[in-house]
Amino acid sequence: MTNITAPKIPDGEKVDFDDIHRKRQEKDLSELQSLIEAHFIQRKKEEEELIALVNRIEKRRAERAEQQRVRAEREKERQARMAEEKERKEQEEQRKKQDEDAKKKKALSNMTQQYSAGQKSESRRGGKKQTEREKKKKILAERRKPLNVDHLNEEKLKEKASELWQWLMGLEAEKFDLSEKLKRQKYDINQLLARVQDHQNAKGRGKGKMGGRLR
Repeated sequence: MTNITAPKIPDGEKVDFDDIHRKRQEKDLSELQSLIEAHFIQRKKEEEELIALVNRIEKRRAERAEQQRVRAEREKERQARMAEEKERKEQEEQRKKQDEDAKKKKALSNMTQQYSAGQKSESRRGGKKQTEREKKKKILAERRKPLNVDHLNEEKLKEKASELWQWLMGLEAEKFDLSEKLKRQKYDINQLLARVQDHQNAKGRGKGKMGGRLR
């Protein structure tokens, strides 16, 4: 508290104590108003800083929630693609197996019928004069071994069918393998392009988010 000295009163002059008291009150009131204004200014500043802090916290929380949602959605899509791809491969393998079994059975049936028809035709011709074409057929028929499949069990019959199938479809095996290889290469290329596109999209979205994050 500052020391208050009594004002000097000139000799022979009248002192107005009321005026001195009024001026002191005015001064005190002015100082009090200044203090009040400074208090409210500081309080308003603190409130604004608090609001800004809360907004930053909420923004960061929203960004984290969005990032988690995006990651969860991508993982869900990845799992769905894997399950779909697995199911597609299983169905394709099953379809191929069924097609191969059906072709083997059909080939075995056709060969059996052709062999039986050839034997009957040869027996009907008997002693007739044979042409060059008939001689060739006879030679080929003699080279063929009888099927003798009546006494075979299921396992041996499958082995015989497989052997006949390989003999019948030998020329088409390489074509089939090349066709399947081409399909696989196209599939692998499409998968690689899709991964590259996903990576580029994710990279672009990542840059956009980093620009808006609070440091």
